[in-house]
Amino acid sequence: MSRQKEDINRLFVINKPIGVSSNYFLRSIKKKYGVKKAGFSGTLDPFACGVLVCAFGGYTKLFNYFCNSIKKYRATLWLGVSSLSLDIENISSIKIVSALNEDVIIENLLNLKGDIAYTPPIFSAKKIDGKRAYDLARSGCEVRLKESIMSIFDIRFISYNHPFITFEVDVSKGTYVRSIGDILASRLGFSGVLSHLERLGEGRFYFDDEKSLDPLDYLDITSNDYIGSKSDIQDGKIINIELLSIKEDGVYLIKFDDFFSIIQIDNKSVSYLLNKIKLQ
Repeated sequence: MSRQKEDINRLFVINKPIGVSSNYFLRSIKKKYGVKKAGFSGTLDPFACGVLVCAFGGYTKLFNYFCNSIKKYRATLWLGVSSLSLDIENISSIKIVSALNEDVIIENLLNLKGDIAYTPPIFSAKKIDGKRAYDLARSGCEVRLKESIMSIFDIRFISYNHPFITFEVDVSKGTYVRSIGDILASRLGFSGVLSHLERLGEGRFYFDDEKSLDPLDYLDITSNDYIGSKSDIQDGKIINIELLSIKEDGVYLIKFDDFFSIIQIDNKSVSYLLNKIKLQ
């Protein structure tokens, strides 16, 4: 394998299938493209499918700077079913429940919009004393998670085919859509779990046949102009704040035709957060 191929920088969106972990799917992507350094943002549960933002090479350092805080999902809630994981992986009981008026479902669904307090499912990636909650739950340990706040920016009714309710939702980073389904089912007077969950998008990231993307189109950072020599930035030299067009404290992007850097200004001192990321 050539060194050039190992060091390729690439940003794109992959579409994880149902039934595999995000890490397992990433390994298959690395094998497909013949690369060693790869990463993704926003882990999906094995039972879920959909968008994962994937990067190779130096672009793996950019995840914290992307504008992808709003997540879009399509979910199907199965009424009358109980599961500790709030999905179909740990079903403990299935009950036949009476049909509902669709208008009642829509009213309760739309009332979820806004900030909601909830307790994450015990089968989740939340950490307790350094250990994942799902690992503790699977080992039979008692799991107690703290109440959290999630933001539901928008929620849309799609269909009702009893006992299944399908909806789409735009949520803040870190939200458990399984918990949204649990809250909705409870408000309707039943238990319920998600039978299907698909991530449709992260911010402006959507699946498009693994098409390569320009990271500069997705960075949530203000551009700053450097009027000194390009070689100063290329060689990682100390940056004189007087040579920057914006001198206020903050995080900034300095871009050239073949590479870019991310800097921070703090109390008139300039430092590199990421330096010389090659554009490909």
